[in-house]
Amino acid sequence: MLANYAPILIFLVISTALGMVLLALGFALGGGQKDAAKLSPYECGFEAFEDTRMRFDVRYYLVAILFIIFDLEIAFLFPWAVSLDRIGLFGLAAMGIFLAVLIVGFIYEWRKGALEWD
Repeated sequence: MLANYAPILIFLVISTALGMVLLALGFALGGGQKDAAKLSPYECGFEAFEDTRMRFDVRYYLVAILFIIFDLEIAFLFPWAVSLDRIGLFGLAAMGIFLAVLIVGFIYEWRKGALEWD
């Protein structure tokens, strides 16, 4: 029974050792000068600001919605493609409806200008 788990144990040991070696190399070789720009906080494409209630540009949220749309599409297309022979015509029609809804969302974002950065 233990022999079945040996490859997993070997993989975990090798990956842990490799991770530790790479971290050690990073600390040993990456001792560069740290200036104020490297140490400053940076998040979401915006520099840190004082007022947390400051409004963001709506394009930021439109790009986030666009990412979610295509991320969900890919997440649902893989299992659908694998099981297409078992789900038949009903599965094909359901995926067609799903893709139509995603295309409508994509066209909405395109019309709103989410794909254009000035």
